[in-house]
Amino acid sequence: MSDQPSDTIKDPEDWTTGEEPATGAQLSYLSTLAREAGREVPENLTKAQASSLIDELQQGSDRVTGD
Repeated sequence: MSDQPSDTIKDPEDWTTGEEPATGAQLSYLSTLAREAGREVPENLTKAQASSLIDELQQGSDRVTGD
């Protein structure tokens, strides 16, 4: 397996649909992660913003890291 990043993985800011409203699935998962982290989910997130926030919250989540 190559150490090079896959060209199929795009930065959320580069998504063609990134400016569309966040999906219900994103908001549901964000709600769970934010509650566990003691954080609030901002209103009116785009898909790209929601994806970035999910990545951020996953970094400190026992749910994801297994700590």
